[in-house]
Amino acid sequence: MSPVAVLVGAPGAGKSTVGKRLATALGVPFADSDLEIEHEAGMSVSDIFVTQGEPAFRELEEAVIAKALAEHEGVLALGGGAIMNAQTRDRLKGLPVIWLDVDLGQAAKRVGMNQARPLLLGDIRANMNRLMKERTPIYQEVSTIVVNTSGLKVREVVDEIIKQINAEENHA
Repeated sequence: MSPVAVLVGAPGAGKSTVGKRLATALGVPFADSDLEIEHEAGMSVSDIFVTQGEPAFRELEEAVIAKALAEHEGVLALGGGAIMNAQTRDRLKGLPVIWLDVDLGQAAKRVGMNQARPLLLGDIRANMNRLMKERTPIYQEVSTIVVNTSGLKVREVVDEIIKQINAEENHA
């Protein structure tokens, strides 16, 4: 058992929104690693960061994602920083990983002043820029499909993902 699609990308790329729509289009369940972490911890991601710190969050994130990658048979959206963990990257090998690429302006606009994103508090645009520079090479490394979501409607992103998944399956 493994997911039919794993979505990765920066905060604001649309992983949760696109993931739900993609799962519906494919007729499979949807899971979001951040929501699974919140369920497991009994508190929000931002509360975990504040009360336990980022290292504790990342440890829980790695465990929750390992379980989801082994058991979830639908579409799985990963938190933006999940791919920074080497074990998670190893577990993604051989899976259909879709990088929802988004430009800085679109991502910053979508994220706005969302207090649920602890790594982006303060100067959102500068923090987003730093995270994207750090993570972009890793998104490139783990992804099998790349879709630039900037300027696209959710339906258009979902259609493009399905088209690329089908193309990949026809080449396999």
